[in-house]
Formats: sequence, C-alpha cells, structure tokens
Amino acid sequence: MTISPLTADGRGRVLADGNQIPLLGLGVWQVTSGPECVSTVRWALELGYRHIDTAQAYGNEESVGTALLESGVPRDDVFITTKFFPGDPDPVAAVEESLRRLRVDHVDLYLIHWPQGGATWAWPGMERARELGYARSVGVSNFSATQLDEVIGVGTIAPAVNQINFSSLQYRKALLEACKQRSVALEAYSPLGTGRHLGNQTVRLVADRVGRTPAQVLLRWCIQRDVPVIPKSTHRERIEENADIFSFQLSDEDMRELDALDETGGTDRALEHTWW
Repeated sequence: MTISPLTADGRGRVLADGNQIPLLGLGVWQVTSGPECVSTVRWALELGYRHIDTAQAYGNEESVGTALLESGVPRDDVFITTKFFPGDPDPVAAVEESLRRLRVDHVDLYLIHWPQGGATWAWPGMERARELGYARSVGVSNFSATQLDEVIGVGTIAPAVNQINFSSLQYRKALLEACKQRSVALEAYSPLGTGRHLGNQTVRLVADRVGRTPAQVLLRWCIQRDVPVIPKSTHRERIEENADIFSFQLSDEDMRELDALDETGGTDRALEHTWW
C-alpha cells in the first residue's frame, strides 16, 4: 500500500525528515526589493499563503522579513525558504546573514540554489546549518537525478527537496520518478512558465472545460502530482487567483492532455541549458 505524502488537509506535504511544506507558496524571484516586495508578500499572507520562497541571489530577503513582521502572522505559522548562493564559500556563514536580513532565528527550508562547482562540495555545510538549527530542512535546487545521487552518496542525510523548473510543459517525468524513489520531494518553480504557458491552446481548452483560469489549471496539475508550487506574481488579484486551487479536481483526461504538452522528453535533467 502506498502511503500518501500529503497532510490530512491535503494542503501540505510531509517531507522525508518529518517536517511539513505547504503545497502552495509565493515565489519572489525578480520581485524588486523594497515596497514592491513588501506589498507582494503582505498581500499573500493576508490571502492565506503560509509559504514564502526567497533566495540570497534575489536580493530581497530583507523585504520578506519586513513583510512578515508587518503582517502580524506568527513566525511559526509561515514556512520560509531561502537558498544558498553557491558563489559564496560557506553555506553556514551565508545562512547566518540570511537570518539577519529576514530577522528570524531559522528558515524552514534551505536549498543549494544550483550545483555550481559540482554537486557535493556545499552539502556538508548545508548539513551543518541544519545541525545548528539555522534550517529545519535542507535540500537542493536545479539538480539532476545523477547529481541527487552524488549528494546522497556523500551525505549523512538526503536532500529533503529538489526545487526545479517543472510544469506540464516541462514535465520532467524521469526526474520526478527519481525523486520519489529517493524520498525527495520535487518542488516546482516557474509552474506557469513565467506566464508563457497561460496562452497555450490545450491549457486554455482544459481551463474552459473545468471553468477555471489557465493559471489555476497549471497549478492544479502540479498539486495532483503532490508537487509543491511557488508561483510568482506582484498583482494582488492574481495572487488571490493562484490560491484557489484546492476547490476543484482535474479529471484523468485533463491530466493526460496536460501531460502530453511536455517539451523535455520526460528528462531526468533539471534544465535543458544551465546558466552556471
């Protein structure tokens, strides 16, 4: 019997280390630090989001921290992710600076942002950050199945999460299966293709059929694969729209039609073209 990785309310996922990650989060990649980022995060928290995803490379951790303080939402109610910039030498020193900027004493998830310089060199520092209580869970981002195995081979714990570019048009089925086999939660960034996927004809046809928006359909496709999603928007109405993905189901036919949009060949790689 397969045990569901989802929480009882169906809105979160239990990680292999026992911690829980909300299935829906707000990503703040390319959200300008300052008033724009503060407003965006505050709107999300007001609308019920309890997962905020930032990174050292984004330059907006301080604004995320300001928004969290101003929101009045208790710290323990919000799942905060940040990512180690692998151009720096030490994940522990880097996360200490992240905590100072965020004005919190820990993050819920700390990821190696990409495997610059090789897959394994930063992992001992990530484990150390967890041991020190700076991060409840640690993981990776933009890692292929092979790179995941390299990390697992050298570590004392496995990554809890692999956050990758994942959507129905980037349906990296072999990487999803590899993560499942290794009890690593795959998490989707750019689930809307930074907006590009919203005009896809099949996505729009499915959306019309189920009476939902293209964005909601693309996000729901991920949710039905137990994949946490972190869509990004700086518009309150779209942030609200993106949150309404737990009140409907896609049929098997809908899922098959969306699966067929994959442009990656079902790869076990995290990206077609790397930037590092």
